Amino acid sequence: MEVTCLLLLALIPFHCRGQGVYAPAQAQIVHAGQACVVKEDNISERVYTIREGDTLMLQCLVTGHPRPQVRWTKTAGSASDKFQETSVFNETLRIERIARTQGGRYYCKAENGVGVPAIKSIRVDVQYLDEPMLTVHQTVSDVRGNFYQEKTVFLRCTVNSNPPARFIWKRGSDTLSHSQDNGVDIYEPLYTQGETKVLKLKNLRPQDYASYTCQVSVRNVCGIPDKAITFRLTNTTAPPALKLSVNETLVVNPGENVTVQCLLTGGDPLPQLQWSHGPGPLPLGALAQGGTLSIPSVQARDSGYYNCTATNNVGNPAKKTVNLLVRSMKNATFQITPDVIKESENIQLGQDLKLSCHVDAVPQEKVTYQWFKNGKPARMSKRLLVTRNDPELPAVTSSLELIDLHFSDYGTYLCMASFPGAPVPDLSVEVNISSETVPPTISVPKGRAVVTVREGSPAELQCEVRGKPRPPVLWSRVDKEAALMPSGLPLEETPDGKLRLERVSRDMSGTYRCQTARYNGFNVRPREAQVQLNVQFPPEVEPSSQDVRQALGRPVLLRCSLLRGSPRIASAVWRFKGQLLPPPPIVPAAAEAPDHAELRLDAVTRDSSGSYECSVSNDVGSAVCLFQVSAKAYSPEFYFDTPNPTRSHKLSKNYSYVLQWTQREPDAVDPVLNYRLSVRQLNQHNAVVKAIPVRRVEKGQLLEYILTDLRVPHSYEVRLTPYTTFGAGDMASRIIHYTEPINSPNLSDNTCHFEDEKICGYTQDLTDNFDWTRQNALTQNPKRSPNTGPPTDISGTPEGYYMFIETSRPRELGDRARLVSPLYNASAKFYCVSFFYHMYGKHIGSLNLLVRSRNKGALDTHAWSLSGNKGNVWQQAHVPISPSGPFQIIFEGVRGSGYLGDIAIDDVTLKKGECPRKQMDPNKVVVMPGSGAPCQSSPQLWGPMAIFLLALQR
Repeated sequence: MEVTCLLLLALIPFHCRGQGVYAPAQAQIVHAGQACVVKEDNISERVYTIREGDTLMLQCLVTGHPRPQVRWTKTAGSASDKFQETSVFNETLRIERIARTQGGRYYCKAENGVGVPAIKSIRVDVQYLDEPMLTVHQTVSDVRGNFYQEKTVFLRCTVNSNPPARFIWKRGSDTLSHSQDNGVDIYEPLYTQGETKVLKLKNLRPQDYASYTCQVSVRNVCGIPDKAITFRLTNTTAPPALKLSVNETLVVNPGENVTVQCLLTGGDPLPQLQWSHGPGPLPLGALAQGGTLSIPSVQARDSGYYNCTATNNVGNPAKKTVNLLVRSMKNATFQITPDVIKESENIQLGQDLKLSCHVDAVPQEKVTYQWFKNGKPARMSKRLLVTRNDPELPAVTSSLELIDLHFSDYGTYLCMASFPGAPVPDLSVEVNISSETVPPTISVPKGRAVVTVREGSPAELQCEVRGKPRPPVLWSRVDKEAALMPSGLPLEETPDGKLRLERVSRDMSGTYRCQTARYNGFNVRPREAQVQLNVQFPPEVEPSSQDVRQALGRPVLLRCSLLRGSPRIASAVWRFKGQLLPPPPIVPAAAEAPDHAELRLDAVTRDSSGSYECSVSNDVGSAVCLFQVSAKAYSPEFYFDTPNPTRSHKLSKNYSYVLQWTQREPDAVDPVLNYRLSVRQLNQHNAVVKAIPVRRVEKGQLLEYILTDLRVPHSYEVRLTPYTTFGAGDMASRIIHYTEPINSPNLSDNTCHFEDEKICGYTQDLTDNFDWTRQNALTQNPKRSPNTGPPTDISGTPEGYYMFIETSRPRELGDRARLVSPLYNASAKFYCVSFFYHMYGKHIGSLNLLVRSRNKGALDTHAWSLSGNKGNVWQQAHVPISPSGPFQIIFEGVRGSGYLGDIAIDDVTLKKGECPRKQMDPNKVVVMPGSGAPCQSSPQLWGPMAIFLLALQR
């Protein structure tokens, strides 16, 4: 027996609101990443500008009940409607190191099943500036006969950027323009890719031979610096020129070492040389060094075009190409063509006959063919002709034509292909011509026209070919929607007529065509047959799982539907909690072709509640529909749109939280009688438990409960379980976090404890020397300077946060740190700023409070100032202010003469009205440990509590 002590929170009386709160989703996009600027343009389009390589972070803030689900999608641009999935299904879209291609319009879609989804969008504009590229071109033309030549030079500067770049041309250090020099012209050419500016030097003069710089700028947008490129123009500047050490077509034997040199014959500046290969990269083992390309032990796969390119950014690149051909032969085939004129498909004496031979070779035109009959070279005659490049056959095919076939022409013919004088093995193919040489026939063996196999098993489709010789068999699919074979090819060749498939799937089912090839046999109309492949697979059913809720005593009908299966005829059995149930009555209409199975429960009871399983089976396997039948209530639906759910207490460091929810489908089961509430501080084991009775709960009715005495800044897990006459229902849980108000409408409630990372909307001033730091006793640097700064915040708890300035190096005398509040709208004549300050250390500088008026521009005025060491104690100040319009308050910390000068602030309150006359309440003074005075005891933080002892038996 184990006994656990649980502390119960002080609970505010429970409230119900009768109006329905189900509401469609609403969405708003806000940014939280490294944006350069977010602006609204002229057509009210939100544009988020970000630098390439920075982090994009967009948040979709949603309201609506139930809590909407968020999905992010993207279009490439405003002109495209095609969505690209970003695989982000939460409220925050984060893209690290964003690229320019990821710019475009982003959509946040929020939906909760109530009304239409909410869709908001924002256009992301990715800013970038590439390195510029400068090229030089020139024209030379005759003017006035042969008296002189006019030479005009164009310097073209191109860059890719967003936004469009601004160009500045310089000669040496002097900026060039049309108005200052008549010999230059600067313009933007038409139809260029990227941003381009051309500097035209008309009729070159001696001073034009100089260094030219093209500077590009996007005006420091997103902090992108300017970039520049320089080119020195001389009287020897010239485009590159090349020549090759070999012919443009180079034929080599396999295994040879190939070396090709690309020689520069001109170019200033000195051109850069680069080798490339098409298609694909350079062969493995190839070495390109300068203008020399070496390929050791070249193979047939290394054939292709090799390109040598020289560039020096003057004129056009020079390019030379070598077509490397490595001698090779493969795929020797033959064809027997009966007399075409007489449209015969058989070999007959007295008719013409043509034998053809072909090999795939490199180079194809260098192949030679030789014919043999019965082992001896065939002798040419008037009836025996050898032709090459028959237009009806593939290129470089040799044909042996037998005119007026005689009995003596029967025999064995051999065609041999070779590369004369090359170490490439010959290829040959043999064909026998006799009275037994007949065209093919094809058929499907008996009992093999339909092949049935199980999914995942191998399958073999077979077609038998008769005839002499027997050609290969080509397989293809008849089904139009599945034109490709399982291998991914439109045709698949089998030498024996058997198509073997490994691990067949259901999408391989269908009709397959087998047909004779027109090579390695008769060149006649293909013969064909068909084979049907049936792939059997287990049934597919729906629902795979279903949660069925019903009130006690009411009937329930369970249905399991058969979607597909092969064979489709299936049987169904029902089980309850694993035990087989008697088969339900068969409906006559569904007896012949059952596509579903049903089970009816006359009444839901505690005994009949549980797991029901419908197992549907065929000859291959089975599938299961699982039903969870119960009378327990659905889970509550927490309401996330409660306005200002957090209520903080100034000095106690406690807060309360307004918890609201609705009950999902309350009429589906018996009425909810009460809720069990469990509250547990994160990272703690003990939980506070409370039973909350309720009256009848309606659909959409908002329920409310206030949790009090929660400790700042801790977060809590809240669990809520409905109870009916059946018992406990589904539990819902959520985490509640302490958040401080930002620009609270009621300024009297606007006390900032700095417990939230958002620090109540305060921001660091961008014009100061350094920043304020948020920390507590647990996060402060253990090596911090002693004898300065507070050990804890005003509450004395190690978890409590405060703001302070760190005055150690590299800070210097007079450095300032400014913390700026949100903008407040002045609705009263007088306000009072109250805050606690801690100024301890012999080098303390100053703490100033300023008021920034936004009436006409930004004007800062001093409202309060304090300097010097005030002891190791938190003290409170009340500062009256009377702003004339919208205003902000600024806390300014000024560094003193040394590092022992840390200043801290905490619990800032802004309220309407005058300040109390008594500036310092003794009860507000908190003496820090180690100061020589006892610490004031903390007030009771938990309020009334009830202690429950729960006996938990394992």
